Amino acid sequence: MSNTLTNLVPILYQALDTVSRELTGFIPSVTRDSGVERAALNQSVRSIVAPAATVSDVTPASTVPDDGDQTIGNVEVTISKSRRAPFRWTGEEEVGVNHGPGAGTIQSAQIEQAMRAIVNEIEADIASLYVAASRATGTAGTTPFATTLADTAALRKILSNNGSPLSDLHLVINTDAGTALRTLTQLTNANQAGGDATLRQGELLSLHGFGVQESAQVKSHTKGTGTSYTTTNAGFAIGTTSIPIITGSGTVLAGDTVTFAGDSNKYIVTTGVTEPGTIVIAAPGLRQAIPGSATAMTIGANSVNNLAFARSAIVLATRLPALPSGGDLASDRLAISDARTGLAFEVAMYPGYRQMHYEVSAAWGYKMVKPEHAAILLG
Repeated sequence: MSNTLTNLVPILYQALDTVSRELTGFIPSVTRDSGVERAALNQSVRSIVAPAATVSDVTPASTVPDDGDQTIGNVEVTISKSRRAPFRWTGEEEVGVNHGPGAGTIQSAQIEQAMRAIVNEIEADIASLYVAASRATGTAGTTPFATTLADTAALRKILSNNGSPLSDLHLVINTDAGTALRTLTQLTNANQAGGDATLRQGELLSLHGFGVQESAQVKSHTKGTGTSYTTTNAGFAIGTTSIPIITGSGTVLAGDTVTFAGDSNKYIVTTGVTEPGTIVIAAPGLRQAIPGSATAMTIGANSVNNLAFARSAIVLATRLPALPSGGDLASDRLAISDARTGLAFEVAMYPGYRQMHYEVSAAWGYKMVKPEHAAILLG
């Protein structure tokens, strides 16, 4: 067998071209810090956060205005996963298949599957951040967009009320919601949609400022078992996030959607309880004050959690896995960047006795840095 990856490069890019077309909506929609530098598991990397711009009147003057300074912030993201997808070939296997489809063809498919698995895991990790979103809209158990586009209008209202930037919004939905969207006459009638892209190509158009993407990894949530909980009689002001609950029993889980009597807002629990105690809801907290009396809390039903967010709300950092300074036993390794997603993978080969071990790997971390800028669309 060859002891370098040079001859595999066309295979790698062929595999990438296929994998990059997988159904991923979160990866291209979030803020990404992707590179080919190496990072260790549990290492923190910093991603820049550009501040909001300040706008002022244009006033003629004999000198240039003395302003424009900005403080560039950053957010720390922990590389929480360093993952690999291996496969190997013996000399007997390679010689055998070279009389048929050829080892190169099969290796191409194996590399494709390895990259597909890693991309899907990254996509699923980002989707799991729904537990940190601010609030929810829609009806649990009912697919959105059944008859109208009201759901995206409601999502925009939540983000607007939270102070989210509205210039780079994204909505990632599952294929059930995507199917419902593609049947709405507002999108399939060219005279209403302004074109026939949805009707002819199935393209999902931007809605109320949201770029709409589908993902195969949108998460379902099974609610806690909690019943009969009420708040204490202390009363809680607008913006409160920690709320003591009493009298009831059962679990309240992170990701549960809860409502309080007299308040139609659907809040997302970020820290739950297994018995009476204090739950924490996502920022920016209560939109309506809870009065100074025991107020009933209701946990929403099981749901599919489509996610809407400003790009700046979620950060994904990807790196190549760490290596010792002296290297390891690999005979060759190659970093390859997916032109579609921007994700970097490493392909390495490790020789054994009459066999070659291949490995596709990546390291990444992900974080919801602005819960106020994310909301759930229940389904």
